[in-house]
Amino acid sequence: MSRTTLAVAPKRQRGRLRVDAILKAGARLFSESGFDGTTMKEIAAQSGTAIGSLYRFFPTKESLAEALILHYGEQLFDGFDRIALRCAELSGEQLADALVDLMLDLRQDRSAAVALLDAQKDASGRRAALRGGTIDRIGAILRTHNPRLSGEASAAMALVLLQILKSVPVLASEQ
Repeated sequence: MSRTTLAVAPKRQRGRLRVDAILKAGARLFSESGFDGTTMKEIAAQSGTAIGSLYRFFPTKESLAEALILHYGEQLFDGFDRIALRCAELSGEQLADALVDLMLDLRQDRSAAVALLDAQKDASGRRAALRGGTIDRIGAILRTHNPRLSGEASAAMALVLLQILKSVPVLASEQ
């Protein structure tokens, strides 16, 4: 998968709703069938969008894949940032619930992002950026929740916690 043409941002509310539907359908299909196993025609059908509208917003399948990866990163980081704003007033159990809820809310987007990154020839830098940003945010949340934690201790705990959080959607689907 190569990155070529960029997506076009919608200007009107109707266009934003259509793009949201396309992103949701794309995330679902890419997570189920991978990049190569998904067609733009399937995404258009699943999103209830005319194929011409799909191509107007996302000129290539690569541009849609890129938009989905970026969307996942934004949603993930925004979610951690929202938790960080209120974590000082949360109990440990409430904080754990908030982190688990975030992972459950983003499971489809994460699954799609992983499949799309797997399809890229050199995604190691992008993976490292997502991972690093995630660990930084979890570490900051842990330090805010427990100000006595050192930066080193919170980074180590954040790494372990990230591994646990990545398993949450899998465990939830097995119930």
